[in-house]
Amino acid sequence: MLSLLHIENIAIIQSADIRFDRGFNVLTGETGAGKSIVIDAISAVLGERTSRELIRTGAKSALVTAVFTGELPTRWLEDNGFPDPGEELMLQREIQGDGRNSCRVNGRPMTVAQLRELGRQLLNIHGQHDGQQLLDPGYHLGYLDSFGKTGPLLADYQAAYQEMSWLRRRIAGLEMDEAERSRRVDTLNYQIRELERAELRVGEDEELDARRTLLRGAGKLMEAVQGAQFALSGNEDSPGACDLIGEAEGAVRSVAKYGPRLEELGDKLTALRYAADDAAELLRDLEGELDFSPDELDRLESRLDVIYRLKKKYGPTVADMLDYLERCRRELEQIQDADDTIQRLEKELEGARAEAGRRGEALSKARQQAARELQSRVQEELRQLDMPKVRFQVEFAPVSGEDGMDETGLDRVQFLMSANVGEGLRPIQKVASGGELARIMLALKNVLAEDDGIGTLVFDEVDTGVSGRAAQKVAEKMADVARRKQVLCVTHLPQIAAMADTHFSVEKGERDGRTYTNVERLDREGRREELARLVGGASVTQALLDGAAELLQQADQYRQNQKKDTD
Repeated sequence: MLSLLHIENIAIIQSADIRFDRGFNVLTGETGAGKSIVIDAISAVLGERTSRELIRTGAKSALVTAVFTGELPTRWLEDNGFPDPGEELMLQREIQGDGRNSCRVNGRPMTVAQLRELGRQLLNIHGQHDGQQLLDPGYHLGYLDSFGKTGPLLADYQAAYQEMSWLRRRIAGLEMDEAERSRRVDTLNYQIRELERAELRVGEDEELDARRTLLRGAGKLMEAVQGAQFALSGNEDSPGACDLIGEAEGAVRSVAKYGPRLEELGDKLTALRYAADDAAELLRDLEGELDFSPDELDRLESRLDVIYRLKKKYGPTVADMLDYLERCRRELEQIQDADDTIQRLEKELEGARAEAGRRGEALSKARQQAARELQSRVQEELRQLDMPKVRFQVEFAPVSGEDGMDETGLDRVQFLMSANVGEGLRPIQKVASGGELARIMLALKNVLAEDDGIGTLVFDEVDTGVSGRAAQKVAEKMADVARRKQVLCVTHLPQIAAMADTHFSVEKGERDGRTYTNVERLDREGRREELARLVGGASVTQALLDGAAELLQQADQYRQNQKKDTD
């Protein structure tokens, strides 16, 4: 559960520490006091999308810290390289004025994406926009799959569907008309002949380029090599360094017996003679390489020009061009054998279609079963929310895609309802009023949240359009949910606020020319005054205070009855 929320410099909240308890927590206050800012802060520390505009005017950064206790997602932390948190998990997110974010879990850095993934295992926020999703049939299948836990079946189906779609695309690529096929064959034959005539070899362009560089400087190179060779080898009239070193070696060797130093010197001269002889040999080899015909450079330039023109058409390197040649050969072979290939692929497609259909049927059957259970569970929730006459149904229809399937399966799903006795079932977006929609969403969310493993639910003014007896039923339902999970609720309704176990007041004020928001935990008397304000507005009379006290007593009695029923 969420035990502590610390907020610094978020909008009009300069600093606030909110210590939530188990059970049912509510936040009340005037419109614009900052209740939704608290929800924004919770969203931010759970990694949801936020903006630097959230930073309080004049501040360089904003910080939100959330401390969770109780059952924690230790498996996820372990799988992602974070240590066991023990009894307490602390999430932090700092938002800088330049848009940068710093996220930490128990002091260790993590990415915003990781924070978002972790946060969704700890807490769910249900806001007014959820009602709009309930009106959009595009979300209904997702609700049903979430309730029915059909994820593995859906993944199996989608793998088969993707295989079928890939085969269909391959067949379509081969099924071209004769004129198009002829044009493509001509193009491929031309490209293949051109590349084959070039007789390309991997690395050839680099070798030719290096040879060209050598030949362009051949004159200077030859002069230097010949000079070095003369210095080492000499000629008939003038001995070179090799001969002179050999003479020095012979002279020293002739007297080496007269001392160890002379023998050592002889060894060094021998090594020097070998090195000089090796160098002279290398110079003779290099001189041979520089012996080229006058037209070699022209031939080399011509070959490089051919390779350059081919690179512009077929790839930046010889390896790329040879790879392109191989692809052309394969494509030509496929086109020439297209009829046989199409027949083979169509047989594979038939098998893939059957497999996708089989998996789709299994998925659809699981959805049908889940729909019946969902209808029953939502119907019971609606009865508890004082909507016993409302009928709720999940309608199935086949998809309009090819073969009666698409990437989601075989089913189109939408929620139907009948708000009054004697009226037929119609799409929920055409029937539900604001208050009905709020209660249907609460019923649906309650059913979906029962087994999701998430310990905290946040409701942000989802009671819009609800009043009177319906408001009391919504309050009781939230109190029921709070027996199993921690519930945080932003509300304007006194019936809901009275039912809370813990009540916070959010107030806005001014100090030194700045606006500040203060979050205060209310005692019994403070709750009575706040409930009276919710009922009567700015003018709080004794009658309103007495009515507020009665609301609190009724709520106490309901919770006592809850406890007895549980015991």
